[in-house]
Amino acid sequence: MAAAGSCRAKAPRGAAGRRRPRAAVLGAERRSRAAAVRPVDEEVSSDSEPESPSLGRRRRREAAVEEEVEETPQEKKLRLAKLYLEELRQHEEEQAAAEEEEEETHPADLIGDRLKEDVLEQKGRLQRLVAKDATGDRNKLIMVWDTATCKRLHIFTGHRDAVSGLSFRKGTHQLYSASHDRCVKVWNVAENAYMETLFGHQDIITGLDSLSRECCVTAGGRDGTVRLWKIPEESQLVFYGHQGSIDCIQLINEEHMVSGADDGSVALWGLAKKKPLALARQAHGMQDAQGLQQPYWISAVAALRNSDLLATGVGQLLWSKGLGVQGVCPAPAPAPAPAPGWGAWQSPLSTLGSHSASVKLWKCSEGFRKLEPLWAIPLV
Repeated sequence: MAAAGSCRAKAPRGAAGRRRPRAAVLGAERRSRAAAVRPVDEEVSSDSEPESPSLGRRRRREAAVEEEVEETPQEKKLRLAKLYLEELRQHEEEQAAAEEEEEETHPADLIGDRLKEDVLEQKGRLQRLVAKDATGDRNKLIMVWDTATCKRLHIFTGHRDAVSGLSFRKGTHQLYSASHDRCVKVWNVAENAYMETLFGHQDIITGLDSLSRECCVTAGGRDGTVRLWKIPEESQLVFYGHQGSIDCIQLINEEHMVSGADDGSVALWGLAKKKPLALARQAHGMQDAQGLQQPYWISAVAALRNSDLLATGVGQLLWSKGLGVQGVCPAPAPAPAPAPGWGAWQSPLSTLGSHSASVKLWKCSEGFRKLEPLWAIPLV
């Protein structure tokens, strides 16, 4: 009789007790998981039960996770780049729509002007347009006007003789004035304030001009000089070239100017040289004045800004018995009424014979080193 512990009873290998292979177990798990989670793009029968929201969200998350797992690093970069570009496109469209809506509400020019004012104000360079014109008179006064309404805004006083020239510095409210008191004054029209006085001329100032730079040029009459006033440096440059009274001057550009004198000459200047670059003597010819041959008096010059075109005009010499030449008026105007202390005027036509009633056009050639006459325009 065998001992009880000497042997182990073996269970029969029936269907219930047989072990399943590992591969079969894994396959069954995959099938059960697939059955539980149906792919997003799987067709669903119309008579099936509706999908719950929570289940739909879970499936989308699982699909996104599976897609990320399957993406390569390069594919992920490309996808993110596309998303970024799409966001930029949407932002541009929204911004364009907002701008269109704003333009419909506010005119574009008003918005642009306001933005420009804001920028200039932040930089401390805002110049508000208060007036566009100023006048001077023999009563030593300078009047500032609003040209839109013809309303007088302010009166500057300070000159001791007639005001003979005015010029605004381009784009600003800085005003330069010249006078027969032989000085130049600088004013701030925006603040209605006097700034400074410039001295140097030895005779009445007969002409003044300025452009964008903080400087001006003047003609000094019978002191025979043209002067360039540098305001910030508080200095002046003196130019010589005419032999008579210099009665008119104008800037051509920021580097050149033209002047005319009663000796009949027209001078073309460079602001860097104190002698004329070109000088046209007897620019309008000669006239017979009481038996003497005299050049026509250059009483006006003009320049087409920033070009090579100039124009000049002449005036009639006015004579008083026993006193010689006393003044000038545009030819062929009649003689003016006698001025106090000037004696009895004679008719210019009776004392001067023929006259040059024309405007002459000139070309600045060879780099502003030569004056070429183009043609004369007769005045009827």
